[in-house]
Amino acid sequence: MPHPEPRDVTETRSAGPITTVESLREHLQWAIELEHATLPPYLCALYSLAPSRNPDAVQLVSSVFVEEMIHLALAANLLNAVGGHPRLDTPQMLPRHPRPLPHGDRSLEMSLVPFGPEALEMFLRLELPARAGAPVEGDNYETIGQFYGAIEQGLRHLCAELGEQAVFCGDPARQAAAGPFMHTGAQMTAVTDLGSALAALKEIVEQGEGASRDEVWDGDEDVFHPERDEVAHYYRFQELRSGRRYQRGDTPRTGPTGEAVVVDPEGVYPMRPNPKVADHPLGSPIRTAQEQFNKTYCVLLHQLDQAFNGSPKMLGAATGTMYALKAQAQSLMRTPDGDDTTAGPTFEYVEPELRG
Repeated sequence: MPHPEPRDVTETRSAGPITTVESLREHLQWAIELEHATLPPYLCALYSLAPSRNPDAVQLVSSVFVEEMIHLALAANLLNAVGGHPRLDTPQMLPRHPRPLPHGDRSLEMSLVPFGPEALEMFLRLELPARAGAPVEGDNYETIGQFYGAIEQGLRHLCAELGEQAVFCGDPARQAAAGPFMHTGAQMTAVTDLGSALAALKEIVEQGEGASRDEVWDGDEDVFHPERDEVAHYYRFQELRSGRRYQRGDTPRTGPTGEAVVVDPEGVYPMRPNPKVADHPLGSPIRTAQEQFNKTYCVLLHQLDQAFNGSPKMLGAATGTMYALKAQAQSLMRTPDGDDTTAGPTFEYVEPELRG
């Protein structure tokens, strides 16, 4: 079906352009918060899927989640490269759901819901490519591509005005680099200068929107299907909604015309939307399990905070924590919660002294 096309990268208009290094650092912290805001909704959709009954959907959603984690790391690398300090272990990272994207369109709410039409509509709106010629937007952005366009514009301006060395003043030892990862051909690369910064921004935008306004591909190889190119996030969700894969020759306007993508609605746990710990009494099994999940998730945030603030090797520990989170979330999804729903993770912040 027809839909807006990716932004024109030559567009130079901006409301409130980034003209100082301090403003650039502020926007890159927002980028970290933006990438993180996508993770809880993607995880709820992913863990509500029974893998044996919905392997296609699990593969597609998990690939998007992994790439969003890479985007978060790239945003942290960008912030470190310009002398900033990424902040992840803070209450601001986990406001109550439903919630807006940080400094984005307030009408777009991120909710914790199981996989299904509501989740897909939310994800399609989140990953929507900017229309051709759309202005860059550093605040109250309509699309993620417009927001990163403002950061790119700010980087170019500051390097021209101050010199590349003055802008990229961060300690290279704080850069996190790894890859390739499971589920994607994307890599986490170090950022040390304007060229590598622009490459990181290009990776983030292309994986979400596509490599050009006339294509659905993101420029990487599909690791599950080497004979295919990888489809950008927006178009992966189009595949799930339409029940077909994109194949060579397909365009954003034609929609997917390839092989079937099978989704079994009966293979989805009916998680209660936007659950909260306070929905259940103290000491009850569901609340106890939700509290444990939240502690584990906040440990993950702490490990990521350490990884991006001088201890890149902590990424290995964070990966291990992700496996613990998966088991805890899937256990909640299998627990009846009344009204024909199941329990789910609540993604609420736990202060460090209460994590036990």
